[in-house]
Amino acid sequence: MVSRHEGKINTISLDDLHPVTIDPPSERKTYTIEDAVETIGFGRFHILLFLIMGSTGVVEAMEIMLLAVVSPLIRCEWHLENWQVALVTTMVFLGYMVFSIFFGYLADRHGRLKILLISFIWGTYFSLLTSFAPSYGWFVFLRCMVGCGVSGHSQGFIIKTEYLPVKYRGCMLPLSQVFWLAGSLLIIGLGSVINPTIGWRWLVRVSSIPGIILILVFKFIPESARFNVSTGNKEAAVNTLTWIAKVNRSVMPEGALEEPPMDQRGKFMDVLHSKYLRTTLQLWIIWLGISFAYYGVILASSELLERNLVCGSDQSIADEGKLTIEETSGPCRCHMLSPADYQTMIISTLGEIALNPLNILAINFLGRRIAMGMSLAGTGIFFLLLNVCTSRYGLIAILFFLRALVAASFNTVYIYTAEVYPTVMRAIGMGTSGSVCRIGAMTAPFIAQVLMSTSVVGALCLFATVCVVCALSAFSLPIETKGRALQQDR
Repeated sequence: MVSRHEGKINTISLDDLHPVTIDPPSERKTYTIEDAVETIGFGRFHILLFLIMGSTGVVEAMEIMLLAVVSPLIRCEWHLENWQVALVTTMVFLGYMVFSIFFGYLADRHGRLKILLISFIWGTYFSLLTSFAPSYGWFVFLRCMVGCGVSGHSQGFIIKTEYLPVKYRGCMLPLSQVFWLAGSLLIIGLGSVINPTIGWRWLVRVSSIPGIILILVFKFIPESARFNVSTGNKEAAVNTLTWIAKVNRSVMPEGALEEPPMDQRGKFMDVLHSKYLRTTLQLWIIWLGISFAYYGVILASSELLERNLVCGSDQSIADEGKLTIEETSGPCRCHMLSPADYQTMIISTLGEIALNPLNILAINFLGRRIAMGMSLAGTGIFFLLLNVCTSRYGLIAILFFLRALVAASFNTVYIYTAEVYPTVMRAIGMGTSGSVCRIGAMTAPFIAQVLMSTSVVGALCLFATVCVVCALSAFSLPIETKGRALQQDR
């Protein structure tokens, strides 16, 4: 085709008549932190993570159960009244309550691993100092400082939760109870050997060794990738996830990590936001009640054995006439735990793992709420059964199942709390719950060690009532977390 214009000839080829097509740009592939965790899957890294972070439960159990094992000895050494023995436990949990929120706030802002390491160094240092306490006042103060350090140990549980794929959380997290059981049995076993021979001070020193070992091995675990993403440090998150994929002999998702950083993190008022207000308040009730029941049964067991409280009466009073004036003139009498008492404590402690398989099934098939509610209701029933006049073997059996049910409740509420809150407020959510939890732990000694000396029935019925209230709160929680992916942002 030819055209003439102002004496010039322009030619147009047939190709020029066809419209030019431009291929649309291909979409850039991206993935989220949740996609990466699920794609990498479960492997060797998670086993290492489970062993190291699970062992934080060993240390925490030893520090807490230490009080039940040494109470008879410090009562005798410093001639303590019942309320003074109870005050030791209360002050430990006071330190725990205050620092639990503080460490949770710092962990959401500066990292889970850093706070975990600081808390272990703090707790181990003051635990060692406790063995040199020259007086009852110093002992109380130093144990309170230990409680401050122990409050940060929950960051290990959070790190485990944030790295586990959805389908493994319901199985692996309940198994963490094995480590708490191991710590409880270890301190009771050590106490039965060390207390009668070289004394409680050496028991405290020996019990600090696992904490020192963990401080040295924390370097094998990286910071939470979810935390790094929430702070905008995508490069660190990608490097960590790539390393985990390599250890697991797995692969990373294709594309680039895309998840916006969160400007607001670790604020206390976040847990009281309208979206989480009801959940938070009901969780606080449950945490307080479970802690009240758990430490109540531990201390009550020690009291029932130490003072030979059977069928609601203090049989040691009947033997008071057989004691000399010198033995009864002091503010208290020494009642040391016998080898049989240590055996009973070990057997009842083994109950904490007895229902773990059933608890795992209930958590995965019935859901967190129903599993928690059922175990709490059962705990209340077995507290009432302690009022039944029975033999020593009957008492051991009741304590066994009581420990099993209350431990299952504690295990489930830990899992639920870590799952229900998003990453930007997970540590503060766990911290505030742990703080409220210690109110129950602070109250328990005065019921189990003071009120029980006056009215066994009244103390046990109070524990049972609290468990029933918590069961109702668990059944009516507004959010079920079974099978739900961890939320990154609120």
